[in-house]
Amino acid sequence: MGADLIRYDLLVQDALRSVVRKVLNDAARDGLPGEHHFNISFKTQAPGVVLPDSIKQRYPDEMAIILQHEFWNLTVGAEHFEVGLNFSRRPERVCVPFDAITGFSDPSVPFGFKLEPKLGEAQRSATPAPAPLPAPARESGGKAGKSASTKNEAGPKLVETPKAADKPAEGEKTKVVSIDAFRKQ
Repeated sequence: MGADLIRYDLLVQDALRSVVRKVLNDAARDGLPGEHHFNISFKTQAPGVVLPDSIKQRYPDEMAIILQHEFWNLTVGAEHFEVGLNFSRRPERVCVPFDAITGFSDPSVPFGFKLEPKLGEAQRSATPAPAPLPAPARESGGKAGKSASTKNEAGPKLVETPKAADKPAEGEKTKVVSIDAFRKQ
């Protein structure tokens, strides 16, 4: 088997980031339809991420925000999105480049995927391979419409979305499949 000179893995990740851009753009324009809401995880130290210093200290590697009830002024650009959220009942503006995103899900359907953040060459060589951690802890912000969690998973992954008849029983987890599992080495 030859080397993947086309880099299909990177093309798939770029396509998945465009999905995030599209649904956020639609939500910014029209609001969230029905019960849809978005859980977006990202690297807090990635270039271009703008967060309050207290939040970056609390989540020095990765965190997740949920866009559901209380968020405002969602704006979407070609390379990033910005949104107003409450952190400990304080309104703050958050800016997240699409390249910093490590996961996206819409639990209402369920649909989701995980990504490997795009890192610059300097970051890539300085960043050691992450060690797997136990299941992430979650913290809810009450009515703030956001939550944060720390995660440390490597590699692009797709979350299989079950059909209505194939939904997991209560207490079962959704199966996560790594794209690397399909690549011959």
